[in-house]
Amino acid sequence: MADFPEKRRKRRKEVRVVSNEENMEKIMHREVEKQRRQEMASLYASLRSLLPLEFIQGKRSTSDQLNEAVNYINYLQRNIKDMSSKRDDLMLSSRQSFGSTNEKFMNDYSNHVVIRPCLVGVEIVFSGLLTPLSSVLQVISEHGLCVLGCTSSNVNGRIIHTLQAEVNDLALADFADLKDALTLMK
Repeated sequence: MADFPEKRRKRRKEVRVVSNEENMEKIMHREVEKQRRQEMASLYASLRSLLPLEFIQGKRSTSDQLNEAVNYINYLQRNIKDMSSKRDDLMLSSRQSFGSTNEKFMNDYSNHVVIRPCLVGVEIVFSGLLTPLSSVLQVISEHGLCVLGCTSSNVNGRIIHTLQAEVNDLALADFADLKDALTLMK
């Protein structure tokens, strides 16, 4: 029986002995994991701050925050589609308000251009029958604008391109010249 307690003690000592290298690896791993958790917490807090209150009211867990962020993004995408559809309908109704000139307006081969400011810089609505989008993009680029996005739709045989472009310096931008260049394109 005297041998039994000695073996237990030896095992305990063997288990407790950990090399400095293993100890440093554990410490490094804990630090890396701690930094990762802190960064994730910061990112979740940033995400939560970007969501409207009606999407995060009473939500506390990170999975709830992510779920509500997805819901908000889907909500925004639906709004964009609805607004684009309404814009196209308004453009059509404004053309139809010209009365008897409507048929001539829809069937002629001239380009129609509307340029207006938007959040990112300027929005260009271009409508034409024969002008390819690549030509429109080239003219816009030549006027010093950087196209950020484009939506195209076909309405009664006319292609309507809605482009959002970034403007580096509004004071130097000549939108009248751009409108003329786009209108006269073939």
